[in-house]
Amino acid sequence: MPMKVFNDLADFSIPEVEALLTLATRLQQKPESTALAGKVLAMLFLSPSLRTLSSFQAAMVRLGGGSFVISPDMSIHGLETRSGIVMDGVAAEHLREAIPVISSYGDALGIRAFANRTKLAEDLADTEFNAMRALVPKPLINMESAIQHPCQSLADWKTMDELKVPKKGGKFVLSWAWHPKALPLAVPSATLHMAAMRGMDVTVVRPDGFALPPQIMDKARKAASLSGGSVRETNDRKQALEGAHIIYAKEWMSTQHYGDRVADQKLREELQDWRVDDPWFATAHGDCRFMHCLPVRRGVAVTDRVLDGPRSVVIHEAQNRMWGQMAVLYQMLGPGA
Repeated sequence: MPMKVFNDLADFSIPEVEALLTLATRLQQKPESTALAGKVLAMLFLSPSLRTLSSFQAAMVRLGGGSFVISPDMSIHGLETRSGIVMDGVAAEHLREAIPVISSYGDALGIRAFANRTKLAEDLADTEFNAMRALVPKPLINMESAIQHPCQSLADWKTMDELKVPKKGGKFVLSWAWHPKALPLAVPSATLHMAAMRGMDVTVVRPDGFALPPQIMDKARKAASLSGGSVRETNDRKQALEGAHIIYAKEWMSTQHYGDRVADQKLREELQDWRVDDPWFATAHGDCRFMHCLPVRRGVAVTDRVLDGPRSVVIHEAQNRMWGQMAVLYQMLGPGA
């Protein structure tokens, strides 16, 4: 069945996600180099990217299609993103016109736009991304928004399948990691839901003040109830890490002080011991793996010896971005779509 929107793994059933992963593996093993011949993916990047940009470009080339990229820095006019603004400043073009024009040049559109990180309710509702989504008449891919990152989640699921990380009884620990800045909730939100949907026993471990919002936790618990997994949250790192099959580190901002950068900074100042290091794995499962979506700050969120060590699968995850996205593009634009 053709895919019109790839925005959230929760929009799909577990068998549908597994079928997409099967397709990704098939395309990895037996590429179809003309499947998207003549097709164009338009990409709008309102926030910076390394893996997302390059993996989508590589995916389109491998399937025989093409792509182009637009970002505010590339526009000679400048792009205005705010609603209800009087455009008497530098920007001469608004997204309300730019998005329909950009999408008209492609067969599908991918949009990447980070959270504003000022009002929690608006970011949880993905208000900015949904406003842009309403302007797109073509198939749409969420390349990361305020609260979603389905492409990363698909790659992470594929990675764990390939590593034979157990679903039932597999213990997945999503751990807050230190960072000097207040980062968005998209990856922790999407990762928590993905692991719960996969059927794993998921523990979110974080310092006080960094608890994930109830809406995110409730969504993950709903996924766990369907998959046979479980979800819990704690500030007890020692207990959380016991028996872990996966330690997935991710930095995120304080939800207690959401939008207040000064209070957030003060809260995280004394938390630099939340840096993943070898002792974290002392009571974990013998084959426990370290995962992170990248980019990651060495010596900040994780030590070199973990990141460069045998437990780390961060490059494996990054490579799977391309294969997973090839499956999405194939379903969206390929034969039969």
